[in-house]
Amino acid sequence: MEDWLTTYQAAEASGYNPDYVRQLIRDGKVTGRKFGAYWQVSRQSLEKYVNWVNKQGERRGPKPR
Repeated sequence: MEDWLTTYQAAEASGYNPDYVRQLIRDGKVTGRKFGAYWQVSRQSLEKYVNWVNKQGERRGPKPR
């Protein structure tokens, strides 16, 4: 069974703003579902996205020679 988080729980876990988490869902960058009036985020897809962003950050800036 997949683990689902509210957007507020996902924001706490990732360090992102809840509005940004909802934007990620709309953009299809993380898996989300509507449960009643609230959005839920797949913990696995959120962790995958955060890890990908962190790896991208390592590539930025000048490279050592």
